[in-house]
Amino acid sequence: MTMSIDLLSPDELRTAPALRAYLGAVARTVGVGLESCTVDLDEPVSAYLAVDGRHPRFPDRDVALLWDERSGWAAAIEPHSGEDLTVLTYLGGSTSVPTPDTVARFTTAVMSGQTTSGQPGPPDLAATSRVSLRTELGVYTVPYPTHARV
Repeated sequence: MTMSIDLLSPDELRTAPALRAYLGAVARTVGVGLESCTVDLDEPVSAYLAVDGRHPRFPDRDVALLWDERSGWAAAIEPHSGEDLTVLTYLGGSTSVPTPDTVARFTTAVMSGQTTSGQPGPPDLAATSRVSLRTELGVYTVPYPTHARV
């Protein structure tokens, strides 16, 4: 995960730890490490997660999962140089923070070439406030101890 801590706004500083914890949970469940993730804390908050393996329709391209607070998760094909990522499908649903198991099942379906997984366009999750986003993400955050016992 890449982020510049000294450049973050107070809102970004509150969102970043919870998003990191959620992405870590998703990455582990999908079978990759957190080093496969990048985050952009600008509006809308978004993330990129590189996936191991190739899609059967695009055997010469890498696959990535894309996430943002407005659309949730999408599966995309990496571009050849200079091109934009090609979104294959969106997970959909009613939340931008589905469980890691839900994201893993979506990823497995996409990577197996199932054409019925997900939905063709992004869901409209824009009504989610930043506070509710942090609340949803917060269930993945392990609180730091306030003091250590010896």
